[in-house]
Formats: sequence, structure tokens, C-alpha cells
Amino acid sequence: MNEPSITRPESGRDLRADFPLLAREVHGKPLVYFDNANTAQKPHVVIEAVDRFYRHSNANVSRAVHTLGEEATSLYEGARDALAGFVNAGSREEIVLTSGTTQAINLVAYSHLLPQLGPGDAILTTRMEHHANIVPWQLVAARAGATVKAAPIHADGTLDVDAFVALLTPEVKLAAVTHVSNVLGTINPIAQIAREARRRGIALLVDGSQAAPHLPIDVRALGCDFYAWTGHKLFGPTGTGALWARRELLQAMPPFFGGGEMIREVRFEGTTFADPPHRFEAGTPNIAGFVGLAAAIGYVQRVGLSRIGAIERDLLAHATEALQAIPGLRIFGTAPEKAAVISFLIDGVHAHDLATLLDHEGVAVRSGHHCAHPLMQFFGVPATLRASLAFYNTHEEIDRFVEAIARVRRLLG
Repeated sequence: MNEPSITRPESGRDLRADFPLLAREVHGKPLVYFDNANTAQKPHVVIEAVDRFYRHSNANVSRAVHTLGEEATSLYEGARDALAGFVNAGSREEIVLTSGTTQAINLVAYSHLLPQLGPGDAILTTRMEHHANIVPWQLVAARAGATVKAAPIHADGTLDVDAFVALLTPEVKLAAVTHVSNVLGTINPIAQIAREARRRGIALLVDGSQAAPHLPIDVRALGCDFYAWTGHKLFGPTGTGALWARRELLQAMPPFFGGGEMIREVRFEGTTFADPPHRFEAGTPNIAGFVGLAAAIGYVQRVGLSRIGAIERDLLAHATEALQAIPGLRIFGTAPEKAAVISFLIDGVHAHDLATLLDHEGVAVRSGHHCAHPLMQFFGVPATLRASLAFYNTHEEIDRFVEAIARVRRLLG
């Protein structure tokens, strides 16, 4: 496929044709897809890469010297190289291929943290986290007799950084924070947080699921110890993701899953394990998915994260202004630095009812707690409606969205 052409930096209209699903209709109306924080659409190059793998090179990895096996292994390991370059890892051996952020965080919880966790210890996270960055810590804490602490946030959805730093006390063995909130869009100051954690000798894990599609990621510049992200939000296939970790931490971590591919030699007297990262990649992986993810990364890099950022900032400003003009509408999360995510409610209208009726207008938005119960509890609401934008969305779609809200409100009385 040709490299995407570039028009004015605040528009991604020329890129829409690269995403076939955006051309479909829903309930007889052109689709407006505003659920990108849940999963992003896939460009032709990703769909074609997966199709080409299954048609041309399908075989298992690392288990054969025949041509197809070598091709599959080369493509799979090429994805590791692409992921390493995407986050500026120090080496490809620092990248563990996972099924997504959830598996990556669980790997850190059970392989890195649990062996050193004991009664009286603590794990620090924040009020704005996705459940995937809360529940694994609760599970290992329960096993070890440790506790999970949550740093507070401000009413505008920004993290109380001073409170977070104050909670980095000696009993904290690991801190975990999202780079970008999936509900609020808040962009957290990771480099600052990492400096404070490092001064206290506390490892820092960053959930980068919502950051990777929108921001340049440089793990060495950020200064964290672990960085987890997922492929399907980054315009790649589902069931893909990665964990970046400092090499010395990976080398000290025992395996989490056992099976094939993660071993050097198996004897009933004992097993010797492969070096990282393969030590953590037991079983047959999602080979085709990672082939597609490598294609997605290539696509994003050709478009350019600077251009993506400019387009999405423009879309966010337009959508925020339009929504704020709607009587009775409340936006949750108004941080000065945020991604193109808007969570809101309208007085007297249930989020699920509004989302259902908007679907009949061809508009796809997310309603619910967004896997962030503690955040909903902070705001005192059971659910919100979330419109999350990507660079292929347009001003016209935002205007249709706002007009659809007006029509739906009339229906609801």
C-alpha cells in the first residue's frame, strides 16, 4: 500500500480510506465510530498482513528448519523489533510479547513482585486506574498479606502528584500508574513520577494502553521500570501486546507460565529455562496477530505521531466546545493535558439509554463504568458515556454526533 498522503495537519480525512470498516452503515446511516479507546479500527495494511501470513507463510515459530517455519519465525521476531523501536527500548531482548496489557501486568505481578512481597508491604496505584492495573495487585497482595494503596485525584481528573509522591513510603514495593486515563483522557506526568519512585528505590510500572496510539513513547526517557501496552488499541489485531522491562529486572524474574518454547532443556530432575524474553512466552503465540501489529506500527510511523497528535488535539477541542454547549451536559475529566477522550452525562438521561439510541443514529460510543469502578465511585456516578476519537475521525462526524444527541434527547422527553 502507498504511504498515506498528507494534507493539512489538523485533518485525517485523507486517511479514512485506509480503514475499510469506516465506510459501512449502521441502521441505514453512515457509521460514526467514537469507541476508539475500547478498540481501534484496522487499516488495510494490517488486514492484508494477517491475510498474507495465513495464505503464504503459515507455520509455527521456532520449531522447524523448513522454509515456512523460518518465514513465520522471522515475521514474528520482526514484530519484536518493531515494538522495541516503537518505544525506544535499549534492546529487543527487553520486549516480552504478550496477549495485551492485562497479561503483561499479571506477568509483573506474579513473576517480579510476588516473590519479594510480604506482610506489611504495599503496592501504590491511583484512583483513575483501569481494573487491569488494580486487580492483579490485589490478588498478589492477598497472597502475601500486603495492601494496595490508591493515590487520590483532583476534581478535574488530574492526578494529585504531591499525594502520590507522599505515598511512596518505604513499605511500597511497586508503584503502578496509567500513562493516559481510559475514562478521563488525563495524561499523567510519568517522567516526574518515575524520578520520585527511582529516588526511593521503588519500581514503577506504567499502563500505556491508551498512550501508545496517541503519544510518542520513549521508555528510556520516561525512566520507568516496566511499560505495558496492547496492540488492538494501536490499530493492530486483538490478542497482541507487549511488556517492556529493564533487562536486569527481566533476568531476575522467574517464569510465570510453563510449557514449550520457554525452556532450554527439560528433565524430570529439573528444567533449565530460556533467557528473557522467551522465558516468558510459553506456548504457541498469536503469530498472525503480531505480524499484523508490526504492520500497524509501520502504518502509525508513516503517518507520524506528531501529525496524529495534532489531528486529535483539534478534534478534541472541537468536540469539547460542541458538547459544552449542550444544556445539562457534564464532562468528567478536564485536565489541561489530555488525550481525545470525553466522558460525560446529560441530566436526566441514563448513559446506556443514550448510547443505545445513538447507535440507531449510526453513532458508536461506549457507556458503562469502563472497567474503572473506583473512578466512577469518586465521581458518584454508576456510569458515563464516553466518546473517544482517533485521527481518522472528522469535524463533520462530531457535528453529526451532537445533532444525534439533540434528536435523542427529544425522543427521551
